[in-house]
Amino acid sequence: MARVRRPGGGGAATARTAQWAATGVLAGTGLLGLLLFALGREHAGQALGGGLVAVGASVVLGGAMGFLFGVPRVRGGAGEPQGSYAPNTNLEQVSDWLTKVLLGVGLTQLGSLGERLHGLGAALAPALGGGEGAAPFAAALVLYFLVFGFLAGWLVTRLALPQALTETDRALDLFLAGQDRDRHGDKVGADDLRVRAMRQLGLLGGSAELPAGPAGQLPPVAGPPAGPAGVVAEVRSTARRSALTADQVRDLFADGSEDLRIQALALMQGDPALADLSSVLDAIEHPRSGFEQYHALLAARGLLSRLPADGERRLREAVAAQLVDPRGIPYGSDRSWLAEKILSRLPAAPVPAQPSGSSRSS
Repeated sequence: MARVRRPGGGGAATARTAQWAATGVLAGTGLLGLLLFALGREHAGQALGGGLVAVGASVVLGGAMGFLFGVPRVRGGAGEPQGSYAPNTNLEQVSDWLTKVLLGVGLTQLGSLGERLHGLGAALAPALGGGEGAAPFAAALVLYFLVFGFLAGWLVTRLALPQALTETDRALDLFLAGQDRDRHGDKVGADDLRVRAMRQLGLLGGSAELPAGPAGQLPPVAGPPAGPAGVVAEVRSTARRSALTADQVRDLFADGSEDLRIQALALMQGDPALADLSSVLDAIEHPRSGFEQYHALLAARGLLSRLPADGERRLREAVAAQLVDPRGIPYGSDRSWLAEKILSRLPAAPVPAQPSGSSRSS
């Protein structure tokens, strides 16, 4: 199953690099100006320290204003997709109210802006060492970093916050859908949705060969994922209506091609009566890809309640060996989460009994 490459990834990385470079140049220019000014003062350390405090306060204030202006609106009009819960819009309402207040107050004070800046510079001048030129420099420093903080706060809020909120909403919907599957007895589908939710939040790494969609294109909130993962979900959902027998599914897996092996595993996930433990263990221990191993672990998850004692032992040994093998299941991945969950539901390995004639050494 070929891995789909994300188009446009290089362009997005270049844009991010340019944004960080521009931010660094703007911040560096202001700080360099402060450093040169402080070096010309009698008490350079005092001037530099006072200036840095003024810079920090200006950036924080400007960033807070930029955040208020950049808080996104929640879409809830006709034709917009609705989530499974109503988002809290208090922050949006407060942002809207404060934005209007700040704009209104700012417009009424435009006439006295120069006088107020002069007063601010005069108040901060002693912190910058005093002397000639300290007051206008202090006012310019505050104004520069106030605008810088506003732009930075607005851009970060505008670009990052909507994505973070959207991903959180999608992850919550996936968790809720997983709970619904769990209530209906679909343990495999429930765990698959939970893993997708944790991947959405960045809590788990994806399978090594898990296909990804184009950059910026997200799968449906609680529906089947796009691409090969969506095909697997569709095959799994139709497994109980399939006319295939367990022997035919085993032969399908034994064909050897990765596509057919994954289709066979999807059928085993959807109907444990079609599952073959030896095939599942082969896909766990000798997978063609991380994607195949992930679905083998899902198939094993559906078999837990049907395994005899010998089958439990074989599955436990296979999964534990993959967890400790450096070339096996990566730590912190979706596969490691499934593997640990499987092991937690299997009985622990029996402790070998000590020979009856053994005695403690003194």
